[in-house]
Amino acid sequence: MFESIVDALYRILEDCALCPRQCHVNRRVGQLGYCNAGFNLKVAKVISHFGEEPAISGNKGSGAIFFSHCNLRCSFCQNYQISQLGMGEEMTPEYLSKRMLSLQDSGCHNINLVTPTPYLPQIVRAISTAKAGGLRIPIVYNTNGYERVETLKLLEGIIDIYLPDAKYGSNKAASSYSGVEDYLEYNIPALKEMKRQVGNLKVNNMDIGEKGIIVRHLVLPGNGAESFSLLDMVAGELGIDISISLMGQYFPRHKALDSDDLGRRLTNEEFEEYHFALESRGFENGWVQYPDEVDGGFLPDFQVKDRWN
Repeated sequence: MFESIVDALYRILEDCALCPRQCHVNRRVGQLGYCNAGFNLKVAKVISHFGEEPAISGNKGSGAIFFSHCNLRCSFCQNYQISQLGMGEEMTPEYLSKRMLSLQDSGCHNINLVTPTPYLPQIVRAISTAKAGGLRIPIVYNTNGYERVETLKLLEGIIDIYLPDAKYGSNKAASSYSGVEDYLEYNIPALKEMKRQVGNLKVNNMDIGEKGIIVRHLVLPGNGAESFSLLDMVAGELGIDISISLMGQYFPRHKALDSDDLGRRLTNEEFEEYHFALESRGFENGWVQYPDEVDGGFLPDFQVKDRWN
């Protein structure tokens, strides 16, 4: 299975259309597209990470691999040094496979691929090598949600858990904050394809995710209409049984520091409106993260009807 998929992904790289930007540059000979990712893998961090949702981090951490570069230009990006400035070091797929195995050996619950899309050919090759060497833990695809369905279909059977963002309820906001004009045209179909592949989240007897999708939404200050519209779309297209991670930990970084609308944190009172919106739409599974949880911790599993009635 892996050999044919790796070959197909490398062919795409020669006329790059991995993501919706479809820059059509030949990255195999060093040409750069919008994301600025080259042919060689570039990785900023390989760590045991405890700041994800409880079903991902658990008590032993998620084996997070932060890849350099990104196909969005979010003005508020918390990791802009990695995503936009390209901080990181090059490594081969063979070495990456060894790092995956070392994360497993350290006890991590999963391999968490953070912003993997620009390097999918190399990553899938690394996964193939790691699995041949004994990799058994789930593979998590941690993405900004700006994805092509055609590319995602090549990952079926490889990815166990999809952890996508659903950032915006309108293309106007996506254009203003992330420099992309067609986010919704790609984000919602991508989420549907992810759910088709892996279904709703399934956990083991320790409440650690084994397979499924968790949809993340970072609430931005002063953007209530965006969040409400987004929740409507998710409910309508993916169903209210989907696992939602509603995150209120936003704080100004990067260009948002000088922004009139994004230059502040959320208040707890403001965030309560999103709780009500979540409840009123019938969502029952997932997590919430209040604005004052500056340590990045998530509240326990929520059952909306129990918690907020």
